[in-house]
Amino acid sequence: MRVALGVCGGIAAYKAAELARVLQERGCTVQVIMTESAREFVQPLTFAALTAQKVITGLWTGSHGSSDETLSSAVEHISVAQDNDLLVIAPATADVIARMACGLASDFLTTTYLAFTGPVVVAPAMNTNMWQHPATQANIQTLRQRGHVIVDPADGLLACGTVGPGRLAEPAAIADAVMRAGTKRRRDLEGEVVVVTAGPTAEPLDPVRFITNRSSGKMGFSLAEAASARGARVILIAGPVNIADPVGVEMIHVTTAEEMRRVVLDHLPEATIVIKSAAVADYHVANVSPHKIKKTAARLTLELEPNPDILAELGQMKGSRLLIGFAAETDEMISEARRKLSAKNADMIVGNWVNREGTGFNADQNEVVLVTRTGETIEVPLGSKRDIADIILDHALRLRLALHASAS
Repeated sequence: MRVALGVCGGIAAYKAAELARVLQERGCTVQVIMTESAREFVQPLTFAALTAQKVITGLWTGSHGSSDETLSSAVEHISVAQDNDLLVIAPATADVIARMACGLASDFLTTTYLAFTGPVVVAPAMNTNMWQHPATQANIQTLRQRGHVIVDPADGLLACGTVGPGRLAEPAAIADAVMRAGTKRRRDLEGEVVVVTAGPTAEPLDPVRFITNRSSGKMGFSLAEAASARGARVILIAGPVNIADPVGVEMIHVTTAEEMRRVVLDHLPEATIVIKSAAVADYHVANVSPHKIKKTAARLTLELEPNPDILAELGQMKGSRLLIGFAAETDEMISEARRKLSAKNADMIVGNWVNREGTGFNADQNEVVLVTRTGETIEVPLGSKRDIADIILDHALRLRLALHASAS
């Protein structure tokens, strides 16, 4: 695999040399593109010696590597984009991430990015406050929606003295993401219609109040983005969330559990895979007040009625479709996932912890256990929800092959 490695300016630029070495050990040919700022931290000769490839340092500069061949600088970014299978940017600074999100092309790296059509892996590194700033997070979300792989920065002591997220991920972890992304140019879900539910539902109490849960919808949106990137037609049915609609996905917004049930059943006939990742409220208020309930000194008692069990209903209607459900738990994860698998007649249950810091509800990362109808229990370690989504889809496709084989 041919990899273009973009190196941005930052104290972590020296780690890009180790990343280049690790990628070569895994059989990759690496060509380095350095921003002007990166040259203040690492000399181009370092990368030329490591990779034995030309190092590109600007739109109008000559070569700094072993080759004497000089391409026309006016179109070289097109040639680099066409010649490489994958683009990885590590470290990626807040500035370059912002320019990528906005589509600006002010140097060789960003012009190459706009001309590149293959998988893109981005490994940010910056000050904690810069990483957590809403502008940076919005730009990161934009890149995720384009299907790019984001290798989240690690926590630790930064060069500026701050302690928190912002350190460049370890080179081996970035290389792992590169190798996974390089295998996902396949379109193994072409012809599939994947229905995904995401987020919470909100059950009204009166015109201004409702009961709900802490689900953000990030896992379901990641699943929809991953399935779409792999060629599926995706129908995403989401409760109230604060996430931009994914590009290339058919989006349907709902509010209550009953609305979600109705829309899911409407689209069931065309679905080949159904992934029920939404955290549907278990109960709704029996008698919704048509007017705002006034606060008094008296105790207020709510009468709750069970909501429809959408997953169980789908289990009775699924036919040959693959049905995947979620189990959000605080204890007895595996046993509860197995119980739910049987009770709902699902093909796979994805169990995830919702009482651990940094994972589950409203987090960008997840740590799950997959329990399948073929008897497998697969523990998936902590990772970004986008990476977890691809792992779930990988196992879903293997599971369907196994189910078809056992049925024939």
